[in-house]
Amino acid sequence: MNSLPDPDAELVRAAQTGEVTALALLLEHHRAGMRAVALSILGPGSDADDAVQDAVLVALRRIGDVRDPDAVGAWLRMVVRNQCRGRLREARRLVPVEELAPRRDPAAGPDETLDRHAMQDWVWEAIEQLSPTLQLPLVLRHFSSQVTAYDQIARVCGVPVGTVRSRLNQARTKLADALTATAEAAHSDARTRTAATWDDARDTLATAEAGAFGSVVAQRWSPEVALMYGAARLGGSALITRAMDCDLAAGVRQRPVNVTAGRSLAVWEMDITSPPENPGHCPPSAAWVMDLDGGKVKRLRLFHPRPMAESVVEQRLAAPADAL
Repeated sequence: MNSLPDPDAELVRAAQTGEVTALALLLEHHRAGMRAVALSILGPGSDADDAVQDAVLVALRRIGDVRDPDAVGAWLRMVVRNQCRGRLREARRLVPVEELAPRRDPAAGPDETLDRHAMQDWVWEAIEQLSPTLQLPLVLRHFSSQVTAYDQIARVCGVPVGTVRSRLNQARTKLADALTATAEAAHSDARTRTAATWDDARDTLATAEAGAFGSVVAQRWSPEVALMYGAARLGGSALITRAMDCDLAAGVRQRPVNVTAGRSLAVWEMDITSPPENPGHCPPSAAWVMDLDGGKVKRLRLFHPRPMAESVVEQRLAAPADAL
C-alpha cells in the first residue's frame, strides 16, 4: 500500500520554486511548534515571540537550503532554537553590538540570497506595509551588509540604541502580519527594481565623476531633499552637490558594492578610495540611506563606520575644495 505524500514536503518544494503562498502556509502550519520551542527555552514573554519572528525571517531567506523537505518541521524548530540560544548568550554577556549582527552566507549578499529563492517580491511587498519609522531599522538590520549593528542603526536613525531595539521588535511583529496579508497579493518586481537601482547607483557616480552630479540631483532628487547626519539636518541639494564635487576634486572615488531597494527606501553601500597623498581623507566605506517619494530622493542619510562628530562633518562640508 502506497503511503500518502507528506503535505509539508510538497509545500517546501513549492516554496523552493518561488510559490509564496506555499511558504506562508508552511510557516503558519508550524508556527505553534516553533513558538513552543521558544517558550521552552526563554519562557513566556516578548523575547520568545521575537525569537519566533526572527526565525521566520531566517526561513524566508533560507528555505532553499532545506535538503530534506520531509524534515522541514525539525529544521524550523532548529532555527528557532538557534535564535533563542543567541538571545540567551546576549543576555549573559556584555558583547559589542557588532557581534549581534545576523549571520550571512559570505558568498552572497542579502539581496542575492532572496533573489536565489525567488522570495524577495513577497518580502518587500510586506516590508512596504510598515511605517517608515519601523521600515528603516528592519531593512538595515536584515538586508544591508555594512549597517547591521544596533549602534550603527541608531546613528543612521538619530535615536538611542534602546529605541532601535524597540522599533525592531515592533517591526518584526508587524512584518509577520503583513507577510500573511500579502501572500496572495500581486507583487511588484523587486528583481527588476534592484537591477535598476544598481544601474542608478553606477550611473550617478559616473555622472558625478564627469562633473555633472548637480544635474543628477536636479533631475532625480526632490527639490526639498535633505542631507542628514544622524538626527541633524545639515542642508539641502546645494550642500549635497558641493560635498560630492569637493570629494571628487580631492581625488576621492566611490564604488557601489551592495544595494537594497524598496519603493520608499534605498540603501547604496559604497567602498571609498581616498587619494594616495591623503589616504585618511575619507573612511574606507559608507552607506547612502535614502528615503524615496515617488521615486525621487527626499532624504539622504549618510553613514560612516567610523563615526564623526557632527561639528567635524559640518566643517568638512563648509571647507573649500582645496582644503579637503
